[in-house]
Amino acid sequence: MPEPVTGTGTAEDPWVLQTPPGTSEYQMYRDDSVDPPELVCQVGSTKLKYLARCLDDVPTMLSERGDWMELGSADENKPAKEGTLEAWGRSESNPVGGWYGLRKGYRGRFAMYVPPLLEHLGSVELEHNPRNNRIRAR
Repeated sequence: MPEPVTGTGTAEDPWVLQTPPGTSEYQMYRDDSVDPPELVCQVGSTKLKYLARCLDDVPTMLSERGDWMELGSADENKPAKEGTLEAWGRSESNPVGGWYGLRKGYRGRFAMYVPPLLEHLGSVELEHNPRNNRIRAR
Protein backbone atom coordinates (compact mmCIF):
# COMPACT_ATOMS: atom_id res chain seq x y z
CA MET A 1 0.00 0.00 0.00
CA PRO A 2 1.36 3.46 -0.87
CA GLU A 3 2.23 5.99 1.80
CA PRO A 4 -0.55 8.39 2.90
CA VAL A 5 -1.07 11.37 0.60
CA THR A 6 0.11 14.74 1.86
CA GLY A 7 -0.66 18.23 0.58
CA THR A 8 -3.84 20.13 -0.13
CA GLY A 9 -3.74 20.14 -3.93
CA THR A 10 -2.65 23.73 -4.54
CA ALA A 11 0.43 24.89 -6.46
CA GLU A 12 1.96 25.96 -3.13
CA ASP A 13 1.05 22.70 -1.36
CA PRO A 14 0.61 19.97 -4.01
CA TRP A 15 -0.63 16.49 -3.27
CA VAL A 16 2.31 14.12 -2.91
CA LEU A 17 1.17 10.84 -4.43
CA GLN A 18 2.62 7.47 -5.40
CA THR A 19 2.05 5.50 -8.57
CA PRO A 20 -0.34 2.54 -8.15
CA PRO A 21 2.48 0.01 -7.51
CA GLY A 22 3.92 2.43 -4.92
CA THR A 23 7.27 2.57 -6.71
CA SER A 24 7.46 6.28 -7.64
CA GLU A 25 6.45 9.51 -5.97
CA TYR A 26 5.09 12.55 -7.82
CA GLN A 27 3.21 15.77 -7.11
CA MET A 28 -0.08 17.01 -8.46
CA TYR A 29 -2.25 20.08 -7.99
CA ARG A 30 -5.42 21.52 -9.43
CA ASP A 31 -5.10 24.79 -11.36
CA ASP A 32 -8.44 26.58 -11.50
CA SER A 33 -6.86 29.81 -12.81
CA VAL A 34 -6.99 28.46 -16.37
CA ASP A 35 -10.05 27.68 -18.46
CA PRO A 36 -10.75 24.82 -18.52
CA PRO A 37 -9.25 23.87 -15.13
CA GLU A 38 -6.24 21.53 -15.23
CA LEU A 39 -4.45 19.01 -13.08
CA VAL A 40 -0.73 19.71 -13.14
CA CYS A 41 1.43 16.67 -12.49
CA GLN A 42 5.15 17.01 -11.70
CA VAL A 43 7.13 13.80 -12.16
CA GLY A 44 10.80 14.55 -11.57
CA SER A 45 11.64 17.29 -14.07
CA THR A 46 8.67 16.43 -16.32
CA LYS A 47 5.42 18.38 -16.14
CA LEU A 48 2.23 16.75 -17.41
CA LYS A 49 -1.21 18.34 -17.56
CA TYR A 50 -4.66 16.77 -17.67
CA LEU A 51 -8.18 18.18 -17.87
CA ALA A 52 -9.40 18.46 -14.27
CA ARG A 53 -12.89 17.35 -15.31
CA CYS A 54 -11.46 13.80 -15.39
CA LEU A 55 -11.97 13.82 -11.60
CA ASP A 56 -15.72 13.66 -12.31
CA ASP A 57 -15.70 11.89 -15.67
CA VAL A 58 -13.65 8.82 -14.65
CA PRO A 59 -15.77 7.86 -11.60
CA THR A 60 -18.95 8.40 -13.64
CA MET A 61 -17.69 6.11 -16.43
CA LEU A 62 -16.54 3.49 -13.91
CA SER A 63 -19.87 3.61 -12.10
CA GLU A 64 -21.73 3.03 -15.37
CA ARG A 65 -19.31 0.20 -16.20
CA GLY A 66 -19.89 -1.43 -12.82
CA ASP A 67 -16.75 -3.57 -12.74
CA TRP A 68 -12.98 -3.43 -12.47
CA MET A 69 -11.06 -1.88 -15.38
CA GLU A 70 -7.36 -2.35 -16.13
CA LEU A 71 -5.27 0.82 -15.94
CA GLY A 72 -3.08 0.07 -18.98
CA SER A 73 -0.84 3.11 -18.62
CA ALA A 74 1.19 3.93 -21.75
CA ASP A 75 3.26 6.81 -23.11
CA GLU A 76 1.56 9.01 -25.70
CA ASN A 77 3.53 7.55 -28.61
CA LYS A 78 2.55 3.98 -27.71
CA PRO A 79 -0.87 2.47 -28.37
CA ALA A 80 -3.08 1.94 -25.33
CA LYS A 81 -4.48 -1.55 -24.78
CA GLU A 82 -8.18 -1.70 -25.67
CA GLY A 83 -10.59 -1.74 -22.75
CA THR A 84 -8.20 0.02 -20.35
CA LEU A 85 -8.50 3.35 -18.56
CA GLU A 86 -5.61 4.67 -20.68
CA ALA A 87 -7.48 3.82 -23.90
CA TRP A 88 -10.64 5.48 -22.55
CA GLY A 89 -8.61 8.59 -21.64
CA ARG A 90 -7.66 8.95 -25.34
CA SER A 91 -10.89 7.78 -26.95
CA GLU A 92 -13.03 9.93 -29.21
CA SER A 93 -16.05 8.41 -27.43
CA ASN A 94 -15.12 9.78 -23.97
CA PRO A 95 -16.83 12.97 -22.69
CA VAL A 96 -14.08 15.28 -24.06
CA GLY A 97 -13.87 13.50 -27.43
CA GLY A 98 -10.18 12.58 -27.19
CA TRP A 99 -7.17 13.13 -24.95
CA TYR A 100 -7.51 14.22 -21.33
CA GLY A 101 -3.76 14.87 -21.48
CA LEU A 102 -3.01 18.43 -22.58
CA ARG A 103 0.73 18.73 -23.17
CA LYS A 104 1.65 17.46 -26.64
CA GLY A 105 4.24 14.70 -26.38
CA TYR A 106 3.28 14.13 -22.72
CA ARG A 107 -0.44 13.36 -22.99
CA GLY A 108 -0.07 9.69 -22.05
CA ARG A 109 0.32 8.02 -18.66
CA PHE A 110 -3.15 9.27 -17.72
CA ALA A 111 -3.85 5.88 -16.12
CA MET A 112 -0.63 6.05 -14.08
CA TYR A 113 -1.02 9.47 -12.48
CA VAL A 114 -4.75 10.27 -12.21
CA PRO A 115 -6.03 7.11 -10.41
CA PRO A 116 -4.03 7.63 -7.18
CA LEU A 117 -5.57 11.10 -6.85
CA LEU A 118 -9.05 9.70 -7.49
CA GLU A 119 -8.39 7.12 -4.78
CA HIS A 120 -7.22 9.83 -2.36
CA LEU A 121 -10.39 11.83 -3.10
CA GLY A 122 -12.46 8.74 -2.25
CA SER A 123 -14.17 8.24 -5.61
CA VAL A 124 -12.49 4.99 -6.72
CA GLU A 125 -10.91 1.80 -5.46
CA LEU A 126 -7.46 1.11 -6.83
CA GLU A 127 -5.25 -1.96 -6.75
CA HIS A 128 -1.60 -1.64 -5.69
CA ASN A 129 0.07 -4.71 -7.22
CA PRO A 130 3.54 -4.60 -8.84
CA ARG A 131 1.85 -4.74 -12.31
CA ASN A 132 -1.52 -4.86 -14.08
CA ASN A 133 -3.47 -2.82 -11.56
CA ARG A 134 -7.18 -2.16 -11.90
CA ILE A 135 -9.63 0.55 -10.85
CA ARG A 136 -13.35 0.66 -10.09
CA ALA A 137 -15.89 3.16 -8.75
CA ARG A 138 -16.59 3.24 -5.02
